[in-house]
Amino acid sequence: MRSSNRGGLISGTGLIVAGLTATLVALIVPIWSYADRSGTGVHALNASTVSTQYGPLSGLDREFITKVRLAGLWELPAGQQAEQKGTTQAVHTAGEHLVEGHTFLDARVRVVAARLGLELPNQPSEEQRSWLATLAAARGEEYDREFANILRKAHGKVFSLVAQVRATTRNSLVRDLADDANATVLDHIKVLEATGLVDYDALAHDAASASTPPLTNSPAPPGPADDPGPPIPVTPSPDHSLPPAAVGPEEDRP
Repeated sequence: MRSSNRGGLISGTGLIVAGLTATLVALIVPIWSYADRSGTGVHALNASTVSTQYGPLSGLDREFITKVRLAGLWELPAGQQAEQKGTTQAVHTAGEHLVEGHTFLDARVRVVAARLGLELPNQPSEEQRSWLATLAAARGEEYDREFANILRKAHGKVFSLVAQVRATTRNSLVRDLADDANATVLDHIKVLEATGLVDYDALAHDAASASTPPLTNSPAPPGPADDPGPPIPVTPSPDHSLPPAAVGPEEDRP
């Protein structure tokens, strides 16, 4: 009987010890799981940020600069095309705003990239080329609808990126560029909507169904960079003023 009791006591003690161990592990694992280790947002930010004389330059900052250049590479010719192919004055006006706004922004982004030592692309992305091909193939009223909706959808996506960069950047050049981009993109959204052809239901559906895009590789950090070349020369219309450049230190202005 005593041996039996002793065995029961040992077994009971073992169960208690095992339970306490399991509880301790359960408490420790969450603490480790939420620790700031490789792969967290803060770690990724620190790993992708480089120092410049204008303040820290993050991976998101570099991506924004690249996308400003890319936007001009396809939206500027799209605006010139709209001035020729559009069937309404509203579409012609939207085209003029695209040309003028992206001529202005392209000049700004080239100065910023040069001062930060960043390379810029010279060709639109594959997706942007496909949009230009769609517009080139369209005619008449179909062209007007395609132009208004393709460009409005693209500007909506850029608008959210501009806001994110403006809210988080620690770089003064990027901050000024974001101010200019915000004014220009908002102007373009308004003139595209003024055509009366924007399908808001489709925009809302696309936004609701879109999944979070994967992180893209950031452009190269500052270093020797070739001049990407001047923007396409255009003559601004006399009745539309470009958004003014952001006010910053004199030596930082174009």
